[in-house]
Amino acid sequence: MRPDILLVEDNTDEVDLAMRVLAKELPKCRVARAKDGVEALEYLAGNDLKSFPKVIFLDLKLPRLNGQEVLRALKTDPKTRNIPVVVMTSSQEQRDVIDCYALGANSYIVKPIDFREYFQVISGIAKYWLAFNQTVVPSAWSEA
Repeated sequence: MRPDILLVEDNTDEVDLAMRVLAKELPKCRVARAKDGVEALEYLAGNDLKSFPKVIFLDLKLPRLNGQEVLRALKTDPKTRNIPVVVMTSSQEQRDVIDCYALGANSYIVKPIDFREYFQVISGIAKYWLAFNQTVVPSAWSEA
């Protein structure tokens, strides 16, 4: 079954919080999780286009392969370049923002520290990408 979101996050507390928000706000949302960049790329390599997520929420500070390296790999691979990637990070460094957009990020979000703000951000981003945004249908990717 195709997940709605691939959550690439190594911090289990943030994963738990995101999952709680999504379960409450979008109960039918299907989430796959990767603990680091290598696992994220392996997950995508092991699936066909019809099993790809609708959107990837990608942390920057990951073990083994950081978020920018994952983003570069995703956006240079014809199989994965059309998957929207939302970078979600604690970094407010302008260099990170510039680099991520240059690599093809679709959005760059600084994770709020406050629980209420975090709840609103995760809920809003998920609703936008899953309910309002139009993505390329996987079967049409090879035609693009």
